[in-house]
Amino acid sequence: MEEENNRGHKIYKVIMLIVVTAFVTFIATSVGLYQYFAHSDGNYTLLESSNNNSNVVKELEKIMSIIDKYYLGDTNEDSLIENTIQGYINGIGDKYTEYISKEDMEDYTNQIMGNYVGIGIYMVANEENNLIQVLSPIKESPAEKAGLLPGDLITKVDGIEYTADQMTAASNKIKGEAGTKVKLEILRDGTKLEFELERAEIHMNPITAKVLEQNNKIGYMEVVSFDEGTGEDFKTKFEQLKGQNIESLIIDLRNNGGGLVSEALEIADYIIDKGETLLITVDKNNKEEIEKAKAKPIIDMPIILLVNENTASASEILAGALKDHNKAKIIGTKTYGKGVIQQLMTLEDGSGLKVTIEEYFTPNRNKINGVGIEPDDVVELPDTVENILMVTQEEDTQLKRAIEILQNK
Repeated sequence: MEEENNRGHKIYKVIMLIVVTAFVTFIATSVGLYQYFAHSDGNYTLLESSNNNSNVVKELEKIMSIIDKYYLGDTNEDSLIENTIQGYINGIGDKYTEYISKEDMEDYTNQIMGNYVGIGIYMVANEENNLIQVLSPIKESPAEKAGLLPGDLITKVDGIEYTADQMTAASNKIKGEAGTKVKLEILRDGTKLEFELERAEIHMNPITAKVLEQNNKIGYMEVVSFDEGTGEDFKTKFEQLKGQNIESLIIDLRNNGGGLVSEALEIADYIIDKGETLLITVDKNNKEEIEKAKAKPIIDMPIILLVNENTASASEILAGALKDHNKAKIIGTKTYGKGVIQQLMTLEDGSGLKVTIEEYFTPNRNKINGVGIEPDDVVELPDTVENILMVTQEEDTQLKRAIEILQNK
């Protein structure tokens, strides 16, 4: 590992999460690990096949021999290699292990780190209208500032029409260099609108921080993902709230699918006593690693953590650590239950392989994967809520319950 670091290869661990909504199942990476397959001489190589894979190789060689001998058309070697790898990964049957093509790796790693250049929207396919729909604009992005809204339908990008099945092409068209502009035609409630937006560097998931109750001095922080710099951003915004004399804190992890594990642990370190266990990981050989709090905590006040069924991965690491150490009361619904860690490796040709390598457990050795974290106080949202990503303050029974508890402290 030290030898790899000397070559300048930055190492992270990666967790993946899944968030399910009415329109979209999307995967957000939680902790990134970039590592290269390399010999000590610095020459890159793929790992050799193990004996367990010898039958796979033999069968593949048979197929290759038949195709070479009889197939009438031409074959594309690059396409054969990529699709063979993809088929092998699919055959593993693990929804978190995946192959990322060379063409997709830059976007993929940008998403892991939580930063990219664009206008700042999440898009989904609206199959009913066969159009691309804005799921939501990213906070503080050009899209939000221009007035794009959830539910807007994108009909044209720079004058070119796009349908739902052309979302990748439309996304590539919307992207570009910071400072350049792109025009969108939007269909909203039957009315066509035009927007000209300037592309910018997007921090995908800034933390929302505010004082909810001046009289009761309740602070509120919404963390939607653990991206690069989230821990430091959390600390800065907490200190701003503390400067407004808050005496208790609500941390909202609802719909937070994960991110960089190191950032989640940094936030846990602000709250949990130095030397206490934050996380336990176990690999396929039952080798165990224990992460412990490294610094004296800076937050010493009543904390409530809001969670729901889309709270996953690194979010569950933070929730599990705070719950086991009695540093926060958990309110909401049971979390997703994503308790395995992936390692993202950049291969010789620039493509990537993300492989499940470890399972993690809470400090009290509670299992998360497939189980989730049960709140201390189970509170459901009312049936009137149609989209849990867009809950009004009047409907937010979970937040109301948190405020009620803290008011009576």
